[in-house]
Formats: sequence, structure tokens, C-alpha cells
Amino acid sequence: MATGIELMVAAALCLACPPVNNTLPEGLILLGEDGSMVTDVPIDVDAANVGLDEETPVETLEVLRNKREKLRNMKTWINGRHLRIATLEDYPLSYTQTLENGTRVGRGVSFQIIEFLQEKFNFTYEVVVPQDNIIGSKADLDRSLIEMVNNSQVDLAAAFIPSLSEQRSFVFYSTTTLDEGEWIMVMRRPRESAGGSGLLAPFEFWVWILIFVSLLAVGPIIYLLIIIRNRLTGDAVQQPYSLGHCAWFVYGALMKQGSTLSPIADSTRLLFATWWIFITILTSFYTANLTAFLTLSKFTLPYNTVNDILSKNKHFVSMRGGAVEYAIRTTNESLFLLNRMIQNNYAVFTDNSNDTYNLQNYVERNGYVFVRDRPAINIMLYRDYLYRKSVSFSDEKVHCPFAMAREPFLTKKRTFAYPIGSNLSELFDPELLNLVESGIIKHLSARELPSAEICPQDLGSTERQLRNGDLMMTYYIMLAGFATSLAVFSTELLFRYLNARHEANKWARHGVGRSPNGQSVKPSRWLRGLRRLHSGDKQLLGSSTHAQNITPPPPYQSIFNHGGELQQQRWHQAGKAHGLVLGGNQNGGVRRLINGRDYIVFRNANGQSQLVPVRSPSAALFQYTYTE
Repeated sequence: MATGIELMVAAALCLACPPVNNTLPEGLILLGEDGSMVTDVPIDVDAANVGLDEETPVETLEVLRNKREKLRNMKTWINGRHLRIATLEDYPLSYTQTLENGTRVGRGVSFQIIEFLQEKFNFTYEVVVPQDNIIGSKADLDRSLIEMVNNSQVDLAAAFIPSLSEQRSFVFYSTTTLDEGEWIMVMRRPRESAGGSGLLAPFEFWVWILIFVSLLAVGPIIYLLIIIRNRLTGDAVQQPYSLGHCAWFVYGALMKQGSTLSPIADSTRLLFATWWIFITILTSFYTANLTAFLTLSKFTLPYNTVNDILSKNKHFVSMRGGAVEYAIRTTNESLFLLNRMIQNNYAVFTDNSNDTYNLQNYVERNGYVFVRDRPAINIMLYRDYLYRKSVSFSDEKVHCPFAMAREPFLTKKRTFAYPIGSNLSELFDPELLNLVESGIIKHLSARELPSAEICPQDLGSTERQLRNGDLMMTYYIMLAGFATSLAVFSTELLFRYLNARHEANKWARHGVGRSPNGQSVKPSRWLRGLRRLHSGDKQLLGSSTHAQNITPPPPYQSIFNHGGELQQQRWHQAGKAHGLVLGGNQNGGVRRLINGRDYIVFRNANGQSQLVPVRSPSAALFQYTYTE
């Protein structure tokens, strides 16, 4: 109901409005969306009824008649006329050949277009080239293509000329864009992907740096937290671990070696568990990513954009007098940021138009990046591929030693060029537009190429096999480990030598040489033993009053030796002095085999059993410790 009322009100308002005159004025002609003239529309018909709006192009009949008359006169003028056409050596878009009679003829996509125009407008032409094979600019105008066009030495320039801002003041560019030129980087194919390979591939550089920092920092942090916890709580049960133990725990956890440390306090356990969880997650990610990088990772190039060339100061080469050079040297162009690379001799502009020579000399031998427009790059790589395939039929790595970046180095619209004030643009440009819109020019540019991509970045048919480069980090780790252990071993020998010299000097100061058994003993400890033996055991050791003449007790083996009864008797007396009752079988004791070791069992003064080891090393240690 509301909708019906609204419609009635709207109709009443429209009836009250004054009538709008939408009739077409007399003397106008309509152009349809396709550019054709609409002639069957009455003058008094509303424009809206024929699908016209405010943006519909409208021209007067007089203007259209003048254009037709001018176009007819130009066709009459060019019919049978001889034109001078300049071009560049820019295979495959434009180049020249010299016939046997010395006549220079044009070839390439540009002259296929010229031949189409020649057939349509019936003119003849001759081909000329500039003295230098360069486009030209304000600072580089001499002997260039732009100079010939600017001086009207030629009627037009038939080449795919990039539309640069500085050249607009010298020539008139065609209003029809032939194509949007892309200059691509081609380089020597690296042995490994720019994303990395081998043991370091799963993580980027800064991740490895943070892991290394954590290895150095977590050990001291755990040590400090344990110290602070013990001091705040006064816990005597949980003894603090040394800094070395904490550091080795951190390293052992990373290597999945475990640890002998067994913390009791809950806070210390949480610290240890946190590090274990961190290492578990880290190693899981590392193992998974390492498998993916070695089997499924895509191959990427180290230089893909202009910023890669600039940031890594990579040498590159391009054509002398081409779009790349002028885009770098011109202030308001996008590549002007590379201008300092010309000053630092990182950019080379070659006069040689032979792309095969440039590819082999600069790229294959010297490792430069070659910047060239896409049609020339594709043709060049395809021909190189065919040649190498004839040398080695099955090895794809031999077929494709070069790789092409995906991102364009430079993008510019390309057109024909005319002298300023020339009318040929009005005659040729509509025909060029038809060729572009129908896709003929794009087809001609890629006619010599196969439909498949030539030498892509990722050679999918090549099986991924581990190389020495993938395992190089393993070799480095082995070498570093052996070198570190050798350095530590050398340090141990050095400190052992220094300690021996230090002990010898101390004994020399006390008037005592080496210990009687030929071993180096701490001077303080040996001297204390000598003083104690000299003061408390004079009756046992004899009537000598000088400590230098006192010999230490005989080894324990002499107790069980059937010879040397005097020594055994003296040792029995020494044992009684220390609280041992040397009684029983086998010269004062009972020989027992306990846990696979030989002992002599004695009874002390309290009636308890005392074990004395029989083996030489254990007996010597027991003798030295027990008689101190």
C-alpha cells in the first residue's frame, strides 16, 4: 500500500516538472561505441532512447568531413612516395641485413609492420641506421636515432622505442602503444637456491644469531637465578650448581645428551624444564624444515629486483644507448637510484649488439647480470638451449646454465617515433591500433619461440640429490670440534708444565727436592706430613732428628710380603699408633675378596672391622691419605 502511494506522489511530481529538451541539435553527428558513425537517428529523437549519455563522443558533421578530407589527401600524398625509415639493431624486434648488391633491408617485427603499411598505402622506403646504435638523449644526442628523427633526416623511426620523458622534446611518439616493454635480468644459474641449502637452510640468519645468543645467555641466567633463590630462601638442601655445570646443561640439552644435574627445588626444576621445552620445539621445527628444504623447496635467484642489485652492489651489463642506461641517467626516471652504481663502475653499457657474445663474455665468464628486453632474452636463451642440448641430450643442468628473473627490471611503453609536426602519425596510428588490439604484434614478437617456458628458475625434472655443499656445514662443525679439542689439549699441557715448574720452585725454596716416591706432591701437604711424622712418631721411625732423613711408611704390599719382617713389624707398630689392631691370619689380617677387589680386614681399637685395599694404586692412595 505504501509503495502505491509513493508511486502516485512521484508521478504527480514528474507531471509538475517542466519538460526537458533532449532532442539532438541540428548539424551534429553521433559516433557509436565502436567509433562508427550513427546516421539513422532522427533529429527530434530523445538521445536517451538511443542509448546515449553525457559522455558519448559528439562531433559536428563539418569536423568529420574535414578529417575525412585530410585523410584522403594524405593517402593520395603517400601513394607511390619514397620514405626514409630509420631503425636500430635490436634483434628480434628490429634489425637490418645487407644484400649482395649492398642494399640494406629491414627485418624483425618492426618491418613486418612496415610491410603491412606499405601494402595498404602503396609507398616505398629505404632503411637507414644511425652511426651509433643508440636511441639518444639530451646529453647523448650526437650520432643517435633521435638526432636523425629530430633533424627530419628520416620520415619515421621504425623500432620499438621506449617512451622516455627526456626524448619527448625531440620527437613525436606514436599515439598507439605497440607493447609494454619489459627489461629482464638474466644471470648465471647458482648451484643452490638463494633461500639457502644444507644445515643452515631451515632458519634465516637472525634466527641463528638469536639461538647462538640464547646458548651463551641461558646458562649464566640459570646460574644467577639459582644463586638468588638460595640466598632469598636460605635453602640448604638445594645446593647451587656451578656456572660450568649450568653451561654444560644448556649445551647438552641442545644436543639431546641429557644431564646429570638433578635439581630439588621446584623453581630450579621449572627453569630446567623451560629450557627443555624450548629446545624440543626448536629442534622439531628445524628437523621438519630441513627435510622440506632438501626435498620440496623452490629454487630462487639471489637477484630478482632492482633493490637486490642495489643493496648487494652486483655488477650488471646492458646495451649502450638503450632504455636502461637513459632511465638510470635521467633524474625523473624510476631507475635513477642506480646512478651511483655507474659512478662506482658497477654498471657496464656495451656497444656490442650481439646478445650471444654478451651472454658468454659477461654472464658466463664474469658472473655479471645481463639486463635485456624480454623478446631478446627469450630468443637468446632458446638458441643457447638448442645448442647445449645438441652437446648433452639428457643433462638438463647442462642445457640451462642461465636463469631469468621473474620481476622486470624496467617497464616502459614502446612506440614508433616521428619528426615533430609530421602527419604520418594520423595516417599510420589507426592501422597500428588494429594490429595491437588483434594481438598480431604480440604474436609476431613470440613467433620463433616454443609455447613452453625456456629454462625456468625451478628445473622440475631435475632430481634433488644431496651435494657436498649441502653437507659443508657438517664438515665445518667437525673441523671446528677437532680444532677446539686440540686447543684445549694444548692448554692442558701448558698448564701442567707451568704447575710442575711452580711446584719444583716451591720445593726448591723449602730445601726439598721431589717426593721420595718420585711424584710431585703439594709442598704444604708433604711438609705437614713430615713435621707430624717427625714430632709424633720418633720412636717408630728411629732416632734420626732431621725430617729430611725420615722416609715415609712402606707401601701396603710390604705387609703381605713374606720378606721384610722388620718393615712389617714397624708397620704393625704404626697401625697400632693409628688405632688398628693388626691381628688375625696372613700376617695380621684376613684377606677377603669384596666386590671383585682384594682387601685385608683388620679390627680397630673399638672392635670394628677396617678394610685395607691390596691393589697397588688403591693401596698407595690409602697409604698417603691414612698416614697424613
